[in-house]
Amino acid sequence: MAAQGSRLAVIAAFFGNGLIAVAKFVAAALTGSVAMLSEAWHSVADTGNQGMLLWGMRAAARPADTEHPFGRGKESYFWSFMVAVMLFAGGAVLAIRHGIDALTEAHEVESLTPSFIVLSLAIVIESVTFGVAYREFGRLRGSRSLWRSIRESKEAALVVVLFEDAAAVVGLVLALAGSVLVALTHNTYWDGIASLMIGALLATVAIFLAVETKALLIGEAASRSDRVAIRSRLLAMPEVASVGRLLTMQLGPSQVLVNVEIDFEDSVAMHDIEESTVRAEAEIRDALPEAAEIFVEVRGRKRG
Repeated sequence: MAAQGSRLAVIAAFFGNGLIAVAKFVAAALTGSVAMLSEAWHSVADTGNQGMLLWGMRAAARPADTEHPFGRGKESYFWSFMVAVMLFAGGAVLAIRHGIDALTEAHEVESLTPSFIVLSLAIVIESVTFGVAYREFGRLRGSRSLWRSIRESKEAALVVVLFEDAAAVVGLVLALAGSVLVALTHNTYWDGIASLMIGALLATVAIFLAVETKALLIGEAASRSDRVAIRSRLLAMPEVASVGRLLTMQLGPSQVLVNVEIDFEDSVAMHDIEESTVRAEAEIRDALPEAAEIFVEVRGRKRG
C-alpha cells in the first residue's frame, strides 16, 4: 500500500509539473520575466525528477538475484538522492543565476497578464499535486508529528515529492509576488529578487533532501520504535533469557535486514533450539512486517 501511495503521488506530480512547465515557458516568452523563466526551468527539473523517481521505484521492485542477493530496494534511495542533486543544479543554480542577471542587467518586462494567469493556474495545479502527496504521506504518518514522520520515513520518493511540491507552491507564490510588485512599481528589480528567493528556497530543499536520502542510501537502521518492538517481542518469549546485539539496516522503502543475537534459557534442549529460532523469526516479522531478511545468532549457553 505504501509503495502504491508513493507511486500515485509521483505520477500526479509528473503530469502536473509537465503541464505547468509548458505554460510557464509560454508566459516567460510573452512577458520577458526572469522569475517566470526560473519557474519554468524549475518545473522542467521537477518533471525530470519525477521521471527519475518512477524509474527508481520500478528498479527497486526487481527481485533478488545472485548479483543482488538482498534485492535492489536501494535503487529508490539512489534516484531520490539524484533528484536532490538535480533540484539544486537544475533549479536552484539556474534561478539564482537568472536573478543575478536580472539585477545586474536592465531588462524589460512586457504585459504581465499572461504571468498572472499562468501563475494562478499553476498554484492551483501544484496545490492539488501537493495535496495528493500530503494525503498519501498522512496515511503513513499515523499519530506521529509531521516533522518526526519526515525524519523517520523510509519512503524517500514520497518525502521528495512532498517537499518538491511544497517548494513549488511557495516558489509560485514568490514569482507571483514579484510580478505584482513589478506591475505596481514598474521596477524589474523585484523580478530579480523573486528569482533569487526562489533559488534560495530550492537550494535549501535540495540540501535537506540530499542529507535525508544519503542516510538511507549508505545504510540507515530501522526506526528506534521498530528496534524496541523487536527486542520486546523476543524478550517476551519464555525460552529467551536475553537479547544481545540487534542490528538492522533499511534495504528499501519496505525491506529491512535484521540480525540479532539471542541467548536461550538453559532449560531449552539443544534439539529444540532450531524450533525456538523459527519462533523468534516469526516474532520479529510480527513486530516488523518489513523484515525481509532475518538472521538469528544463538549465543553460547551454560550446559548442565
